[in-house]
Amino acid sequence: MSHLAGRGIADITGEAAECGMLGYGKAGQRTTGIRTRLRARAFAFAEGTADADRRLMTVVCDLPLVSGGLVQEVVRRLPAGWTESNVMITATHTHCGPGGYFHHALYNSNTGGFRPKTYAAIVDGITEAALAALADLAPAELSLAHGELHDTSVNRSRRAFDRNPEHDRAYFPKAIDPHTTLLCIARDGELAGAVHWFPVHNTSMTNTNTLISSDNKGYAAYKWERLDHGADYLAPEQSAPVTAFAQTNAGDMSPNLNLRPGSGPTEDEYENTRITGTRQQESATGLLAAATPLTGPLDHRITHLDLSGTEVGPEFTGDGRAHRTGAPVGGAAALAGAWADGKGFAGFREGRNPLWDALSQRVIYALSPALRDAHSPKALVLPAGPLNRLRPMVQERVPVQLLRIGRLYLIGIPGEVTIVAGLRLRRTVAGIVGACLKEVLVASYSNGYFHYVTTPEEYDAQEYEGGSTLFGRWQLPALCQTAAVLATAMRDGRPVHRGTPEPLPTARPNRRTPAPDEPHPGRAYGDVLSFARIGGHVTASFVAAHPNNDLRRGDTYLAVEREVGGGWTRIADDGDWSTTFRWSRTGRTTSTATVTWTVPDRTAPGAYRLRYFGNSTDRGAFTGTTEVFDVR
Repeated sequence: MSHLAGRGIADITGEAAECGMLGYGKAGQRTTGIRTRLRARAFAFAEGTADADRRLMTVVCDLPLVSGGLVQEVVRRLPAGWTESNVMITATHTHCGPGGYFHHALYNSNTGGFRPKTYAAIVDGITEAALAALADLAPAELSLAHGELHDTSVNRSRRAFDRNPEHDRAYFPKAIDPHTTLLCIARDGELAGAVHWFPVHNTSMTNTNTLISSDNKGYAAYKWERLDHGADYLAPEQSAPVTAFAQTNAGDMSPNLNLRPGSGPTEDEYENTRITGTRQQESATGLLAAATPLTGPLDHRITHLDLSGTEVGPEFTGDGRAHRTGAPVGGAAALAGAWADGKGFAGFREGRNPLWDALSQRVIYALSPALRDAHSPKALVLPAGPLNRLRPMVQERVPVQLLRIGRLYLIGIPGEVTIVAGLRLRRTVAGIVGACLKEVLVASYSNGYFHYVTTPEEYDAQEYEGGSTLFGRWQLPALCQTAAVLATAMRDGRPVHRGTPEPLPTARPNRRTPAPDEPHPGRAYGDVLSFARIGGHVTASFVAAHPNNDLRRGDTYLAVEREVGGGWTRIADDGDWSTTFRWSRTGRTTSTATVTWTVPDRTAPGAYRLRYFGNSTDRGAFTGTTEVFDVR
């Protein structure tokens, strides 16, 4: 069966200054600039012709999470025939992206509310990437390969993992999931695109970092596209391959190998990001030669599951009895945070929390046996279900999706799935459709967000992941039951009941606006305040305006330029690993932008300069340029 495939890439970077970051939930972690821009990478597939009935798309986004609002708006903007069933929008789960793009209030808690500019940047960018992928649809050769990647992840919740039955633990003898999968798109024998799946948290950058960063998975894509193939992200046309590094069941997989934030492989978070990203990229390129042709049909199914009250049959619960999931409640362990990647709130810890445990067991569960059956032994702290009746806080009706690309199956789950929970979902689907287990993957962080998914055994440990399994002990069995329905319908060629999607709540915008810009006294916008070169680092500070005046999506706040033939050629921008863009206030209305370039090895000798591009509220666009300096 012949396939068409298309690829697209676009910038989805939101507000680079004074916007709370999503992921760690820290009030003080607010954007102060850019380390690397965030991008959406879209891959469209069709059988035989571009308007074929069998077609699907996956979009891998450098985002902390995917919100239901993003999915609805992007799908609305796509041509007829593209729906939430055949479009999967998934996040790499960087914790260093601007937040404020959810319609559910919990995820805007450190942004002062909904941020229309960031939301628009993300929606516009995802849509742009998706439309580019559709325009790029052309005959292609698809191929698939599998491998293993070690020394790149560690189980941050071993106490919970060890509670699983031996036959599950035996599948992961080192308590990690090393499985890698590479989907290649080639044209005339040349690589045009690729998606690499591997489970590891995108948390090499710590909760003290305030520069926007795509983290280790973003670096992997950057290295393959830009460093290895010379991609120019600012060019109107892209000729380099588009390569994405997607998540699978990464819920308990940390990149911090020493089980401390920013620790392992080194003690430097930037270097850890680069090393962990490089290892994933080298895993991908190492699989190219082993890839075998991927043939077969395309197919898709989706349903919406009300996790607040799903009855789960005894064949899925594991104890031979039927049970029901419960309304969403966050546990005390959830507020503790995953200590390997960054502690949460003071006064809470993973595991036992005596005060909250006693209150829940002796009072709340004693009064409600149904609640006890759904949630015990969780120490109940955040009753999101009741709060949802006052103000929508978290999603309760969630999409569960199943995509098929030939012999590859992707189970779209809008949450963070641990490796054993993922194994059970994969076994469920593989057993029904008759697929090889390694070719059934859980696509976590897809199409929405409802926090974690643990096995019932892991849930009982009440580590961070169990405390964050909002709908209780039977949440995974409910998802397995739903995945079985999708897989059976796909196997039998039948439609599936779509369920009732959750209505999109009304967003409450952040109404704070920055004070109008003013240049420093006696200065003009773009004036160079300082310039220094120390070793391999070149740094310049400029009279600035607020970066959020113009997010410069698809553009840049800075440029490193080299003199070539009497003119100037841009050789790096704010999407490059070698640069940083930092912004800071110097007064109520005045600010400074600092551009740093770390000169890469093997940089061509010649004359160079740094530039800064800004937009003020009163005078519009402006540019600052340093003196010329030599690289020898």
